[in-house]
Amino acid sequence: MTSVPLNFAAALALCILGAALFLALASALRRRQRDWTELISGLLPMDSEAVGLVAQDFLQPRRGQIAMEPQEMWQLVGGAEGLNKMLKNAEIMLALAAWAERWNFEEGVIVSERMRREAIDLHHAVRQVKLAMIPIGLLKRFRFALPFHVQEAASAYYLMRQRLLLLYETSHAGLYPALAASL
Repeated sequence: MTSVPLNFAAALALCILGAALFLALASALRRRQRDWTELISGLLPMDSEAVGLVAQDFLQPRRGQIAMEPQEMWQLVGGAEGLNKMLKNAEIMLALAAWAERWNFEEGVIVSERMRREAIDLHHAVRQVKLAMIPIGLLKRFRFALPFHVQEAASAYYLMRQRLLLLYETSHAGLYPALAASL
């Protein structure tokens, strides 16, 4: 039986895929090895009520559909700095959800997966906001969608936060107060 040599592109693709898999596994291991108090202390302060207002405006539509002006949404989420804080906190919240799997595996796995999907939505929305802020005339269509992406980012973050708090409330009530105070 003769073997068919792999072409260079296929070999390169396999190497890239292998490296990405390795990095993802290494990142997951690092998250699991971090101490709970270290994770909590890494959370950046956010105005959860303000983010919740923007998220609720998106998640619970009402007659008229436009309750907030784009500038108000931008201020409530904390602008570009607030969006970057959301991204950083999202990574820590995912690690905190992984911690909860130690006490409540079944619910922890489900909540972690939902939060991972919301983290993807958050990253996508923030990327779209950053594209909208590029001052190039060809990207005007992104600017028109800016408020929607801000709402999507706030909603994803809000849902992640709510899921994590509920998970801790049912899984480890002793750690819940510290988590709630940090978030």
